[in-house]
Amino acid sequence: MSRIGTLMPQAAAQLGLEDELRKARFLATFDAVVAELAPAAHGACRALRIEGETLVVEADAPIVGQELLLHAEALATAFRAAPAGAPVRQLRVTIKRR
Repeated sequence: MSRIGTLMPQAAAQLGLEDELRKARFLATFDAVVAELAPAAHGACRALRIEGETLVVEADAPIVGQELLLHAEALATAFRAAPAGAPVRQLRVTIKRR
């Protein structure tokens, strides 16, 4: 008997969904890291993509962006150390357009 967690990556690869699964994992990881280290910003921001060693994040409001920038070094370190994270060195914060 196999665990579903070990079957998912194989099934995703066979279906051509490996990139989407990886993105879903890093989005969930970023959400968990923000909840722990910058709780005031939790629920009001999201990871968009990774560009080289930069994690691009969108904030719903300027004040949320400031909170993320205040904790940027700790967020990047925690994201880098997480099992589903990525080797990022910095955060770039954008503000969501209304």
